[in-house]
Amino acid sequence: MITLENISIKFGSRVLFENVNITFNEGNRYGLTGPNGCGKSTLMKIIMGMEDPLEGRVSKPKKIGFLKQNIEDFKDIKVIDSVIYGNKNLYKAFEEREALYDVPMTDEIGMRLAELEEIIAEEDGYTAEAEAEDLLIGMGIEKDFHQMLMKSIPIDRQFRVLLCQALFGHPQALLLDEPTNHLDLESITWLEEFLEKYTGTLIVISHDRYFLNSVTTHIADIDYDTIIMYPGTYDDMILAKTTLRDRAEREEKNKEKKVAQLQEFIQKFRAGTRASQVKSRMKEIKRLNIQDLKKSNIQRPYIRFTPPEIIPGKLIFKINHINKSYGENTVIKNFTLEVERNDKIAVIGNNGLGKTTLLKMLAQIIIPDSGDVQLGHNVNLGYFPQNHDDIIDKSLNITLFDFLKSQKEKASEVEVRSVLGKLLFSGDDAFKQIKQLSGGETARLILASLMLNTPNVLVFDEPNNHLDLEAVSALAWGLEEFKGTVIFSSHDRDLISKVATKLIIFEKDGINVHLETLDEYLEKNHVPS
Repeated sequence: MITLENISIKFGSRVLFENVNITFNEGNRYGLTGPNGCGKSTLMKIIMGMEDPLEGRVSKPKKIGFLKQNIEDFKDIKVIDSVIYGNKNLYKAFEEREALYDVPMTDEIGMRLAELEEIIAEEDGYTAEAEAEDLLIGMGIEKDFHQMLMKSIPIDRQFRVLLCQALFGHPQALLLDEPTNHLDLESITWLEEFLEKYTGTLIVISHDRYFLNSVTTHIADIDYDTIIMYPGTYDDMILAKTTLRDRAEREEKNKEKKVAQLQEFIQKFRAGTRASQVKSRMKEIKRLNIQDLKKSNIQRPYIRFTPPEIIPGKLIFKINHINKSYGENTVIKNFTLEVERNDKIAVIGNNGLGKTTLLKMLAQIIIPDSGDVQLGHNVNLGYFPQNHDDIIDKSLNITLFDFLKSQKEKASEVEVRSVLGKLLFSGDDAFKQIKQLSGGETARLILASLMLNTPNVLVFDEPNNHLDLEAVSALAWGLEEFKGTVIFSSHDRDLISKVATKLIIFEKDGINVHLETLDEYLEKNHVPS
């Protein structure tokens, strides 16, 4: 159980929330939600004791699993040992025991070794390696990697190891900040099943709506300068929150209408013979106590890609027997496909198999080793890279406004301002330096440039990374409504289900094309959805 007592957090002069009292109970799985910048990650760090609140205190169990992002600290440690580090007492006992085996034996050392064996037994140390291996395999990390140093394995696998570290050792509570960021669909499914069986207290932050709906039993939503607890999934919370807000707004409007009627009576008879009635109505106005409703901090961007000015030919891409290798690693082998106008295709599969390579070929960023990718007639391409630096150079001293003008010089100030506003850059935000942007703001700026340029073909590589739930929902809507061709990679099943009508799947036997939706594919292949 985790209890927050009178917790207050400010960011500069801005109050994120104040005097919050809330309890996260054992056996429940809580989604911590709210827009980017509302204080979700800060609250996690406060619970862990990594940051201090402005006011208040936290009560928590002794053994907490916390998803760290500090892969650099583990670069010279074996993968399996990095997982076991999730139980520090056990890891230190193993480390000390190993060191003592390398020095001459004495009575004192013998006694210390006996004490260490007791600690190891109490911490389930004799099954630790087997537990760590099970976690690693569940996360898609092959056995060949387990005895390697962390720095020797791919970056996305290193982040998965840190997730295994958080899950290791049967923690009484789990705090996971964006645990699905570096996972493929198979690993996300495994994690969901693991967390559904978890009996401690879980608090998770995620921009994956499908994941939250699958895992959570409650939502702790940061809004209105506080944290409000809702039973159920994320979708349940949205429904309840919208219903409550609508009811509150109706009640305030009814009050305002009633007050207007009372004030009209008071003005009419203030100087007359109905003094007692006037006084009564003045008391009633005071009792009604009209107050401005607190403004929600949730903002949803308006993402719509304008119908293209130029209609392309029927054939968008003709992919002819392409091959691509990096050293001895062949990621694409003899792949052929024709993409037609208005196709909406999701590119899915495990990380590291070549999805980004394929999308970069379609975007004409890289060329295949052999074969070719031909663009169709009148194709006007819009590209959203996984690495935002490929498009936005943050070393430049330019503003958001100047960046968008450079993307479409003929655009008027009104057009640029309009598209910035739709992506939640209002007022003076237009003159913010691009080097000051967060990951989520950078993603929204790229989307703004694509909306401004009206392409007829969109190639998106993990566009939902760094976006909050509201922005991902708006993106799904925008891509679904787009009157053009879309090819995108994502691990977000909600986004894939809403947008894609075809799938390109990187599988063990190669790249396969499926002329069906994700839900149809999962049902046909008996994969849990």
